[in-house]
Amino acid sequence: MTAEPSAELLDRALIEEAAKKSGLLWVRRDGGRDRALWHAWVDQAVVVVGDGGEQPLGDLGTGLDVVVTLRSRDKWGRLVAFRAHTELLAPHSEAWQAAVDELKGKRLNALDHDTIADRWAADAQVLRMVPQGPSVEHPGAMPDVAHAAAPAPTGATTREPIPAALPRLVFGRKRRGAS
Repeated sequence: MTAEPSAELLDRALIEEAAKKSGLLWVRRDGGRDRALWHAWVDQAVVVVGDGGEQPLGDLGTGLDVVVTLRSRDKWGRLVAFRAHTELLAPHSEAWQAAVDELKGKRLNALDHDTIADRWAADAQVLRMVPQGPSVEHPGAMPDVAHAAAPAPTGATTREPIPAALPRLVFGRKRRGAS
């Protein structure tokens, strides 16, 4: 007879599988806004690269406690959220190299794919987010409130109304009876 896996092991397995299968996660500092980031899973932690021409990390840095939310790959809904502690990886360290090797495979549209590690070492930050404790949300323990948020403030605007001809261009002209 085999022993049942503990709740902690099942929780860690859910976090790992969700992180491996999802290409996008949300990170939030206490009291802050959720920030969507692409990521990779390396050595039992989530790693992200940002700034220096990559995704903006904003106020994320080393030594922070954050909440990381992962979605289900098939349904795209919230699957699991967990607390994590951030660590800034030193360029060219062993942990940094392992993270960069995995992240390079996820960064498919980089123009400088062959030299991207050098650019990241010079200009970007590679953060590692290590899960801490049990998940705060998981199947069977999800909050009842909606997680919709107002869009982030931006100066972007629409300059003028859409052209009158656009619907015809998009949906095509109505054809008259076939002759």
